[in-house]
Amino acid sequence: MSAALASPDFGWFTLAQAEYAVAIFIGGAAVVEDLARRTISNLWPVAALAGGIACQMLASGWSGLGAALLGAVAGFLVFLVFYLLGGMGGGDVKLMAGFGALLGTGRLLQAALFTAAVGGVLALAAVAWHTLRHRRKEGAAPAVSIPYAPAIAAGVWLALLAARP
Repeated sequence: MSAALASPDFGWFTLAQAEYAVAIFIGGAAVVEDLARRTISNLWPVAALAGGIACQMLASGWSGLGAALLGAVAGFLVFLVFYLLGGMGGGDVKLMAGFGALLGTGRLLQAALFTAAVGGVLALAAVAWHTLRHRRKEGAAPAVSIPYAPAIAAGVWLALLAARP
C-alpha cells in the first residue's frame, strides 16, 4: 500500500505516509494514556478505525471499506481470547481492532506476532524489575501487570516498516 494518494491535492503525500501518520499519532497517544492512566479511552480505537477506513478507501475505493471492516473484525478477534481469559483489557482489544482496519487482514497477523514478541519482552522486563524491587521485602509480592498499548503500537509500527518495498 505505498501508492500515492489519488487526489491531486495530496500528490506530495503517499498512502504509506498516511498509514505511518495514523499509526504513530494514534499509537503514541494510546501509549501515553495507557502508561499514565492504565486505561485506553475509546477515542483512540475509534480514531484508528476511522484512519484505517480512510486509508483503505483511498487505496481501493469502496472495496477498501470492506477490507477495513474485515481487518477490524479480525483485529478484534485476535485479542478477544486473551481478554476473555483475563490477560488484557478491553481497551487493548479495541485498539487492535482499530489498527486492524488500518492494516487489513494481510498485515494483521504479522502485527499480532510482532505485538506478542514485544509484549513478551516487556513482560519479562516487568517481572525482572518487580522481582528485584520486592526481593528484600517479606510476604507475597503484588501481581505484575503491564500496560499493553506499547506492545500493540510497536507491533503495528514494525508491521508497517516490514511491509516497505
